[in-house]
Amino acid sequence: MSLVLEIEFLTGVCRAARGTGDDTPDWPPQPDRVFSALVSAWGVRGELPVERAALEWLERQPPPVILASSHSARTAPDVFVPPNDPKSSRAMHTYLRVLPDCRPRQPRRFPAARPDDPNVELAWPEAPDAATIDALNALASCVGYVGHSASLTRCRFHAGDLVQSDRKTIPARRRVYPGRLRELEEAHRARPNRPTIRPGAPVFAEPAPSPQLPAEWLVLEAVGGEVPDIRASALVGRLLRQALMAGYRRAGLGGNIPEIVSGHALDGTPARRPHVSIAPMAFVGSPRADGRVFGFAVIPPSGEALLRIEGFRAAFETVAPYHADEQRRVLTLQGQPLRKPLHLAPAPDDGDGRRSLRPEPYLEESARWASVTPIVLDRHLKRNDDAEVRELVVRACERAGLPRPDPDRIRVGKHAAVQGAAPARPLAGEPPWTRWKLPNSLQSRQLVHAVIDFDRSVSGPVLLGAGRFTGLGLCRSLGH
Repeated sequence: MSLVLEIEFLTGVCRAARGTGDDTPDWPPQPDRVFSALVSAWGVRGELPVERAALEWLERQPPPVILASSHSARTAPDVFVPPNDPKSSRAMHTYLRVLPDCRPRQPRRFPAARPDDPNVELAWPEAPDAATIDALNALASCVGYVGHSASLTRCRFHAGDLVQSDRKTIPARRRVYPGRLRELEEAHRARPNRPTIRPGAPVFAEPAPSPQLPAEWLVLEAVGGEVPDIRASALVGRLLRQALMAGYRRAGLGGNIPEIVSGHALDGTPARRPHVSIAPMAFVGSPRADGRVFGFAVIPPSGEALLRIEGFRAAFETVAPYHADEQRRVLTLQGQPLRKPLHLAPAPDDGDGRRSLRPEPYLEESARWASVTPIVLDRHLKRNDDAEVRELVVRACERAGLPRPDPDRIRVGKHAAVQGAAPARPLAGEPPWTRWKLPNSLQSRQLVHAVIDFDRSVSGPVLLGAGRFTGLGLCRSLGH
C-alpha cells in the first residue's frame, strides 16, 4: 500500500517558478517544494520530535510519482513591488525610503499555472506505520500554501492507492534525500527572515542514446530567459543558425559545414539551392491569439530530413548539452537582440506541449495560405501599387518551388489575415522602433502580408520572399 499526499489548490492556480529568474511555472509541484512546506509547518508547530522523526522517514524514501492534470501557463508580466526594509544606517536617505511615497520599486514576476484539475497526488511506494502517518497529517494540516503564499492549499496524507481519473502519472524532476531536513534548518538559522533555499537534488534519467529529433522539423521550446517580440525573430533566427554552425566547429567539423545548414557555399557565396530555414512558433490563429513567441523551428528544405544532414546530430549535441532538470537537451543563445540568454529545448512530441509549437498548421495541404510573418519583397518597387506587389508575391511562390498562383487571387496589405500576427508596418501613431528588425542585407526592403489562393492544394511549409530562411514570409494554412 502506498503513502499518498493529496494537495488541492483552492484558488485553482499554482503560483511557483521552476527556479530563480525562470518564468516557467513549476507544475506539478516537485517533492522538494512540498517537503520544504512540510518543514516550515514543523517549525511553526514547535519542532516536535515525533514530527521530526516523520520528516526524517519521508526524506529517506525514493522519489514519489506525481499524478497531475495538464495545465496552461498564465502570463507573468513585470510587477513592481517594494524591496525588503533597508538596513539601519545613519544616512538620511535610508530612512526616507521607509516612507510609502519614497519606497523604491523593483520588477518581479510571478509565474503561475492554471491546472485543468486543481488536485495533485504524490505517492511513495510504501506507507509507514499509523503513528508516522498521523504525524505527517498533523504537518499537512498546517500547510496553508505550496509555492507562493497566494497558492492556497488543502493537504492530507493517507495510505492507499492512486485514483487515476483523467490525470496522468508524471515522474518527479527533483527529490529530497537524507539530510535535506538538516539543510533547511541550517538555511533558516543563517537567514531567519529570508532563508536561501537550494533546490532539491535532480532525479536523473538516462538520456536517450540519440536525441529525439523529429525527422522533418526541430521545434525548440523556450524554457528559460526572455523571448523577444516576434518582430525581432529574424535576428534570433540568425543567432540560432550561428549556434548550429558553432556546433559544427566545436565538434571538429568546422571545415565542412554543409551548405544546406550555413546557407553559403564553401567559397562564402550565397547558396543557390534551398537550405535550412529558422522560423518563430507563435501564438496565432485563434480568437485570443496575441502573437507571443513560444519557440523556434529549424526547418529543412522540402524532401530533406535534419537527421540525414551530415554532422547535424553531432553539432546539435555539442551546443545543446543534456540537462537533467529538463530531461532534454538545452541550447543557450546570447547576443543581440536578446537582453539576456535564451534557453531552448526540443519541444515534447507526446501531445502535451503548447499548441503554438505544433507544426501541423504549417505543413498540411491547403489551397489557401496566409502570412504569419510578413513577406520581404525580392526587389524594390517601381510603381508602388498593389498589382506590382502581387506580381512580386507570385515570383516569390515560384522561387520557393510552389505553383504559380493567379495574381488576382492574392490579397496584400499591411495587416495579416492570421489572428494575432503583427502588422507588416507600424500602425498609425506607433513609434518607429515597433518596426520589424531585419538583417542588414534586407533593411531597405518592403514588407507585406498576403493571402494566397492557389488553384489546387499545396503542401507546406510555405516560406516566401527574400527573408524566408530567417523566418520571414512564414505562411499558415487557412483551409482548403
